[in-house]
Formats: sequence, structure tokens, C-alpha cells
Amino acid sequence: MSTATAVSSTAPNSVPLGLIPTPFLPQLEAVSRAKSWTNWAGYISPLVLDTMEFEYFAIRNQATLFDISPMHKYRISGPEAGPMLERMMTRNVGKIREGRVGYTLWCDEEGMLIDDGTLFRFGPDDYRLCCQEPMFSWLLDAAWGFDVTIEDQSHSVAGLSLQGPTSFSVLKAAGLGAAETLRPFDLAEVEPGLWISRTGFTGDLGYEFWIDWDKAPALWDRLWEPGQTWGLRAIGYEALEIARIEAGFIAAHADFQPVHGAIRLGRGRSPLELGFERLVDFDKGHFNGRRALLAQRRAGLKRRLVRLDIGGFKPAQGALIYHRKRREIGHVTSGIWSPTAKRNIALAELKAPFGGAIKTNLWTEIYLHEEGQWDRRMVPVQIETKPFFQTPRARLTPPAPF
Repeated sequence: MSTATAVSSTAPNSVPLGLIPTPFLPQLEAVSRAKSWTNWAGYISPLVLDTMEFEYFAIRNQATLFDISPMHKYRISGPEAGPMLERMMTRNVGKIREGRVGYTLWCDEEGMLIDDGTLFRFGPDDYRLCCQEPMFSWLLDAAWGFDVTIEDQSHSVAGLSLQGPTSFSVLKAAGLGAAETLRPFDLAEVEPGLWISRTGFTGDLGYEFWIDWDKAPALWDRLWEPGQTWGLRAIGYEALEIARIEAGFIAAHADFQPVHGAIRLGRGRSPLELGFERLVDFDKGHFNGRRALLAQRRAGLKRRLVRLDIGGFKPAQGALIYHRKRREIGHVTSGIWSPTAKRNIALAELKAPFGGAIKTNLWTEIYLHEEGQWDRRMVPVQIETKPFFQTPRARLTPPAPF
């Protein structure tokens, strides 16, 4: 009988007290002026290191380093790793070739999104899943009956994101020019133990490094000194948040609530409601949530996530959306002023049929606090179909020396 094997990288009696330092914390502390830190999955992570404005413009004009070590990372391997993932994921996993990375989603039996993440394929039966939410128990449940091994590598594999127009120039200066041939979503071991994927959360040219925890500090130092010629800067989460909204990427706990963390009924959202029907392959065979998603598609969506161009220049984070300025039809999930697009932009959840059959005469309600007084404004809203930020350099292979 096929069985699933669990491997944990953390000793059972090893329970850290307080927030856990990542391997890059000493380097981050050395360049931190703001001393603004946050809790990311139990790890110490920077919100801002210098100023959010400097860090954001470094993403769009120079190169940046962001510590992604707190992401949950799970190695899934064995003769039936592929079939197990096909049963768990909504997309066709078999279409992710060796040496490639695929964005993927997985649901509960009611078709509600548990989490999204990136799936790295190292070999025919060897994968790594990187995601926001802890998934070890769920992966073990999904692997029941399959001949696979699930290893939690969250505390043994470090991650570092290098993003921005000059990111490849930094790589080349650091002696990692072998990454020149990587196309978007490619994955390669450029040196023993050092894997580079051409992936990121900014919509720009960029790479992510995956390396053993104890070797990570040396990687930072290797990039940092030659990177200064190319404007390399360390950044925190606040700058990255602007870039990811410009690129139209969704984030857990902002644009959707992972259903396993939802306390109230009806707070989960399906991949179809979030606009990811292209990543739901109903023809590949059965997968978790398939019946519920088929029923939802037949019945029609009750809500949908859309991109909005909002009038004015005041961010509409959390604002309500109205039709004809009267009927409440939804709310903004992520809203910012885009310094690059020079537009007030947002992601928002709208109730059907708005955002679908009805796309006009939409308004948002914004409250402004100025000099001790609140001012209420109704500003027009326009639905957008494309990301707010797109650049050819994000796909150019080999990258130009920006």
C-alpha cells in the first residue's frame, strides 16, 4: 500500500521563544535606519529600512534585496509526487516542466481557496512548494495513500529576492552571469547548492535565490558590495506592497482570506471569484474542490475581484464601492497611489453582476482627515483589465544591462 512520509527540519523539542531571526537579519540590521520590524510567519521581517519612498523607487529604477526566508517551503518528492499534486492543485501540474516554476492554487472540498503559491519542479518526481500559510498538515492529508515524502524546509532553506531593472547587472557583477539565459519562471542550479529562479512579486525584472540557511549570509555579502555600483538597496514590506499592487498580484489576508483561517462562514473565496479560471483545469481529472467549482461556474459567480482606476489621488484602502452613488456593491481590498503609473489604483471585490455585466457608473467613498476635520468624497471608478504596471524588461531574455 502506498504511504506518505513526513520529514520535519525542526527538532521536536526545539521551540524558539519570540520572533525568529532569519539568516539575513545581521545584514538587515546594519542598514536599518527606521528600525521598523514586523512579524512574518514568526520571523523578524522589515517593514521599512530607510524610507518607503526610497525603497519603492529603488524597485522601479535600480535593484533591491528583500528577505523572503519566512515563506513556508515544502519539498514534495517520490514516485507519486506528480499524481498527488494533481489531486491537490487546481491547475495541470504536469504542464510545469523540469526546471520551471508555476503559480498555483489549492482548495478545500467546497472549492474555497486555502492558499496560493509557487511550485518549483526540480526533477520528474521532485518539487518544492513555497507559500504564505503553514501547509505541512494539509500536505500530509493530501498525500495520504500516495508514495511521496513531504519535507518541511521552512527552517533549512533561505530565500532572497533580487528585483529591479539593474538586477541582472548585479548578478553579473557578483559572478552569477550564468543566470543570463533564464527566462521568466525558469529555475536552475547555477552553482552547487545555489538555485536561482526568475520569479518575483514586483512585475519587474527580478530573481529569487534559494540556498541552505547557513550559507545565506555569504550570498548577501557576495551581492551587496558589487551591487552598490548598480544602486542596490535593501527594502522592507511596505515598498514591496506598492509594487505588487501595481503588478496586479493578490495577497493572502488582504485580497482573500485563506479559508482555513476564516472564522466566520462565507468568508472564503474561490479561484473563480478571484479571477483565476485559467488556473482551474476541469479537464485534467478529479482534484480537490472540482465538483464545487463546477457547480459555482454553472450557477454563476456571486462576487469577483477586479482592478480599479480610481479618481483623485487619495488612496482608497478599505473604501466602499457604490453603483450610482447609492447602492453598496463591494469594497477595496488593496488600494494605493501608484508613483510610477501616476494613478490612484486598487484591487476590489464586487458583488455580482457588478464588475461583470455592469461596469459603469461605479463610485467609491473616500474619507479624508485634514487638519482635524473629516471630508467625505465620492469619486468615480473605472474597471481595468490589465495590470497597472507592465514593462518589457520583465520578459526580455537575455536581460539588457539597464
